[in-house]
Amino acid sequence: MRNSWKVAKWEIKRNLKSKSFLISLFLTPIIFAIFATVPTLLSDSGEDQDSQPAQTTVYLNDEVGIWDQLEPMVSKSDDLHWDVELTDQSSDEMTTTLEEETRAVYIHLGESALESGTVDYYTSEEVPDSFQYEVQLFEQPLRYVQLERTGLDESEIQSAMTPISFNQNEVKMEAENDVEDEQAQGVEAFLEKFIPGVFAGLVLFSIAITGMMVFQSASEEKKEKVAEIILSSVTAGELMQGKIIGYFVLGILQVTVWIGMALPVALALVDYPIIKYLLVPETLLFLLIAVLGYLMFASIFVGLGATLEDSSSGSNFQGFVFMIPWLPFIFLGPVISNPESTLSQVLSYVPFTSPGIMILRLSILDEWPWVQIFISLAILIVSIWLLMKLAGKIFRIGILIYGKNATLPEIWKWLRS
Repeated sequence: MRNSWKVAKWEIKRNLKSKSFLISLFLTPIIFAIFATVPTLLSDSGEDQDSQPAQTTVYLNDEVGIWDQLEPMVSKSDDLHWDVELTDQSSDEMTTTLEEETRAVYIHLGESALESGTVDYYTSEEVPDSFQYEVQLFEQPLRYVQLERTGLDESEIQSAMTPISFNQNEVKMEAENDVEDEQAQGVEAFLEKFIPGVFAGLVLFSIAITGMMVFQSASEEKKEKVAEIILSSVTAGELMQGKIIGYFVLGILQVTVWIGMALPVALALVDYPIIKYLLVPETLLFLLIAVLGYLMFASIFVGLGATLEDSSSGSNFQGFVFMIPWLPFIFLGPVISNPESTLSQVLSYVPFTSPGIMILRLSILDEWPWVQIFISLAILIVSIWLLMKLAGKIFRIGILIYGKNATLPEIWKWLRS
């Protein structure tokens, strides 16, 4: 085991000195952020341009003299899109102007409006219906002038103009309060599973990518005939174990960096206490599933890498094996729609889909099926032990065979030997 740790340390140091690994380490989350935010920004900018409201031309005949008070308010308002033009023409004289324009209004504020309490205004065809609410802007200044002419002093006018507001205080039945409490508890229980599930999915995704790097590492060492030199100091089994351990550490490092970059952004955008929901016992089970998934995929890839003369010249068989970690994505729809279905349960027991499907199911189920969880973990552990044994046989023979890619019959012969 000591030699395996030496190999692991060597793999870690070698990759940490690699520019390509370091670039991908920091560039990958930035690329994901760009793809996530740029379409939203573009759509928002398009909506802003398309939804820019049109201006309404307001011809105002202000005989009362209140426009000077209202002009600063209208010019600074984001809700009023008025282009006000003062005029002394009457409504009859403005008829032709309104007929020629599509979005125009004529308002006459005269003595008759103060006496009767009614302001008549005239609109062209395309003035929006919302203008009938916007024109209420003139109500308070006109009422102030009315009260001022009655001889009231300033304090009496202000008191008379103070609006009466009504605040609603809803008395809820005790049953409704209980329902709201249950809903809040349900949301909290869901987040206690969902957020750790998302975290474990990120861990599985990241270390699965580094597991593919095991494949490339074994293939490159075989191509460059470095394996012979290494195997003069360690056994094939120790070399394989060291690679799996080393790339596991690199995967955890990758996850740590990604989360360190994403967590501050998530905390700023999301109101929920993410850290609180991560520090729950359920997270340990999710991480166990993710680690077991890595060990299984890594054992497959390290054995497969030893069968190739060149990582870029794999056969259809090797290409199919390379896609195994992504099989759960095929069943995302059915599992999300019904996580308790027979299909979801069967996929939880199949070793190649078990890690991804179990993380997905446990993230959305209200109650965890502990019997299914224990059965799935037991099958996964036994599968890892068996696959590591088989990968060890393939690795010991394939790493020292040069000149061609191994065929499926040859790999089968190695497994039987």
